[in-house]
Amino acid sequence: MFRRFALALAAVPLGLGVLAAPAVVAAPGDLDKVSAHLRSVSSMTAGFSQTDRAGKTVTGTLTMKRPGKIRFQYQKGVPLLIVGDGKALTMIDYQVKQVQRWPIGKSPLAVLLDPDPDLSRVAKIVPTADERIVVVEARDPKRPEYGTLTLAFVRNASAPGGLMLQGWVALDSQNNRTTIRLSSQKFNVAVADNAFRWNDPRPKGPRG
Repeated sequence: MFRRFALALAAVPLGLGVLAAPAVVAAPGDLDKVSAHLRSVSSMTAGFSQTDRAGKTVTGTLTMKRPGKIRFQYQKGVPLLIVGDGKALTMIDYQVKQVQRWPIGKSPLAVLLDPDPDLSRVAKIVPTADERIVVVEARDPKRPEYGTLTLAFVRNASAPGGLMLQGWVALDSQNNRTTIRLSSQKFNVAVADNAFRWNDPRPKGPRG
């Protein structure tokens, strides 16, 4: 079950509960503001909670460093780890001693990890019921199998670019939904590169 959570996260993420309410017109220039936020964030740490479509929730710690580096460290008792090392996104299952890898560019997480994201090609603003909330839906029209990523932000003058990332929801090509909610976000903090190392549970040999 936990492994299914992580696969959905690695394969794709999407938008939070604000989408369920009646919508208002999106503010002009919000997509540019989201791009400005992403470009101004070189690193981030946060707590996260991850919920699947059945309502099962696990928690953990998120560490991110652009370009391309991210780590989802799950709570004690969840034998999974997801790490992006700048080139590949790796899911390590310590319970069954398996490792799976995807090019970061084939994951919607690339929107978060690209130091200069081109949102105009793959993203649009989704109107919400609350003008304080900015929701962006990212989907590559040429690669629908990668799924959809919807990021949710709150307007906050003290946050980079005036926006505070609240989380995202992931919808994959099989319609599996995973929601990530962030807490205690810290932006542009010092993050060492060794934070993205991981122990290989497989028998000794080259990492695949």
